Amino acid sequence: MRSSRRTQVSRATEALPRSGRSERSGRSERIREIDLLRGFALLGILLVNVQAMAGPHTGPGGELSVWWVDEVAEWLVTALVSAKFYLLFSFLFGYSFTLQRASAERAGAPFAPRHLRRLSCLFLLGLGHGVFLFPGDVLLVYAVLSLVLFAVRDIEPRTAVRAAACLVIGVAVCLLVWGLSTVAYTEPMNPRDLMAAIQEMAAAHKGDFGSVVRANLGALRDSLGWNILYGADMLAAFLVGLAAGKRELLADTGRHRARMVRIVVRALPVGLAGSVFMALCRNGPLDARWYDVGSAVGVLTAPAMTAAYVCGLLLLLRSRPGGRAAAALAGAGRLALTHYLTQSVVMALVFTGYGLAWYGRHGTAVLLAGCFALYAAQLAYGGRLLRHVRYGPAEWLLRAATLARRP
Repeated sequence: MRSSRRTQVSRATEALPRSGRSERSGRSERIREIDLLRGFALLGILLVNVQAMAGPHTGPGGELSVWWVDEVAEWLVTALVSAKFYLLFSFLFGYSFTLQRASAERAGAPFAPRHLRRLSCLFLLGLGHGVFLFPGDVLLVYAVLSLVLFAVRDIEPRTAVRAAACLVIGVAVCLLVWGLSTVAYTEPMNPRDLMAAIQEMAAAHKGDFGSVVRANLGALRDSLGWNILYGADMLAAFLVGLAAGKRELLADTGRHRARMVRIVVRALPVGLAGSVFMALCRNGPLDARWYDVGSAVGVLTAPAMTAAYVCGLLLLLRSRPGGRAAAALAGAGRLALTHYLTQSVVMALVFTGYGLAWYGRHGTAVLLAGCFALYAAQLAYGGRLLRHVRYGPAEWLLRAATLARRP
């Protein structure tokens, strides 16, 4: 999510497996496809988050310093990654809700207290994450939206999908109206004001512990309105995931192979077209005033791109169910919350005054290379860790809070 000043600066500087059967783990069931998709989504989330945490690349004198390779890298991230992977995580969150409810029923435990404890733990994790590490945290939003998800838990799948479509259209219309008014009635940000904002942000992030926390608190406050707006988009993905979970669509993907092929063929062109337009508005050649117009189109077409990614990945990995790639992604998915928080810890140590204070020091191309290295390390470490434990630290804590006992 975006703060007002952070948004202006970013706008100006941006020009499955063969078998669909569940794997049993103790008394509970794991659907491997969910873990695969979570592991895949981790990379997309990292590629987007790093640009916010690392800041715009500045030269020795504090001026913007952008090479063409960084511009290309930034443009590609916007077109291929931005606004797609938080939808995937949100979809999987909604799908997992149905599994958690079924687990409570099998255990003969009331679901409401379990769910309340779970979202309370998520809220506290998100609050700590947002205040101390990354103000673009989504766990806080997920915790609040979980209340809505619980309230509509008995909704019919078809009704849920229709409600999701209405929410997406509503968000897109709001962004389009705001964006068009921005184009019509505002001027591009003054370069001097831009540089002053960049320097202020850099000083805050390179400062001491208190300076970083104050900057994060300010960003959380300024992004509240955008959190509400984009929260509706996340809720839409929750509802689609809830509907998919009720239909058990990921429990046996082999039955849906022909449908998944059709989704890839039909959805990919739509998603690409919208994503390219969004990149043109956010990263150029259109100026920063077009940011929200591009975002409106992105919101409308991102679900198509996300669906194409999901189906394409499952089809690809289905041909090699026992391959190393599938095993690595599934392992990362089982540790998704731990990996997500670890990514923020690493980035905070690298880019803020907590550690190296490299805020604004590197361009996008270098940042992406670092992201791929970190992600590869997480894939390797996660596989080794799961040979010895069933849960990562964050997953263990969340499960303990949910069950109100030691897992």
